[in-house]
Amino acid sequence: MTILYGVPGEGLGHATRSKVVIAWLLEQGHEVRVVSSSRAFALLDRAFPGRVLEIKGFHLAYKKLTVSKSRTVSLTLRTAPETLQTNFRQYRALLRGFRPETVISDFESFSYFFAKLLRVPVISIDNMQIISRAHLDMVVPPAQQAHYDLARHLVRVKLPRARHYLITTFFELPLRPRYAERTTLVPSIIRPDIQATTPTRGGYVLVYQSATTQDDLVGILQQLPDQEFRVYGFNKDEAHGNVLLRPFSEAGFIAELAGCRAVLTNGGFSLISEAVYLRKPVGAVPIPAQFEQWLNAAEIEKRGYGRHFETLTATNVAAFLAGLPQFETALAGYSQRGNEVLFARLGELLNEL
Repeated sequence: MTILYGVPGEGLGHATRSKVVIAWLLEQGHEVRVVSSSRAFALLDRAFPGRVLEIKGFHLAYKKLTVSKSRTVSLTLRTAPETLQTNFRQYRALLRGFRPETVISDFESFSYFFAKLLRVPVISIDNMQIISRAHLDMVVPPAQQAHYDLARHLVRVKLPRARHYLITTFFELPLRPRYAERTTLVPSIIRPDIQATTPTRGGYVLVYQSATTQDDLVGILQQLPDQEFRVYGFNKDEAHGNVLLRPFSEAGFIAELAGCRAVLTNGGFSLISEAVYLRKPVGAVPIPAQFEQWLNAAEIEKRGYGRHFETLTATNVAAFLAGLPQFETALAGYSQRGNEVLFARLGELLNEL
């Protein structure tokens, strides 16, 4: 089957998990082309040379540690003409040499619109759809209600009326009845390199932050001199006492994730999912105004896999580390057979087309 796969360029979580699915599709004998942007394009182009088209994508604008809606809208409007022109040229070139029978989208819009133009079915694979297609198992606090309402609306209109929605998740929620027929919850996508590791319990905490504007992070961690922290996100190779800044290295990061005693991060889905798979306790500090991150962090705490904090402070980090034994006990009950469930259901859906 000929498949067009759309991957957004914002962050690398979408790209790393889509890379796993694309590789599996190619192994099954499907002909796959990919569209993506920004850093995700670069990563996927290295993995699948000659199969990836670069488009212009949507980007979030940050103001300190918070996603700025006004700046994001301004950036989008400012770049819209160039974005549309670039994407129109790329899709016109794609249409000349490639006619997909289906489109798979990891929360990427332009491949979805291309599918609607050609009247071919769309399969959605991402974690975001759980916000609109499932009932939450917790009360959303008043401070998060507006973010929740906005997130539900945006998710609903992002990829409407797809043939099927595969929602990747490390926590199961009851589906809303009207969505249940065309929705399947599957375990989080785990990279083969993660599956191949043998987790051990080292003496350090792995720290990752995607928004590097929190320039007081090192100072906060230095307030806990008896703990060793290995920090990714600044792309530096520096030692600051008990805080070691690490340069970007996928292999190095995976090795240190497998060997750490705990993970301290924001609310990003991919790293939290991999930490849970490896049974590593998670201290999650979601980026403000991103409800999906808030939900991931809240579910971590609800299931006893770690702690959810609104701010990163030395007191909060110490409280998280004090609870590691009980978090490890809860995580011991987590079970996942790699990506087998996802691949089996995706195979069934493709066979039905």
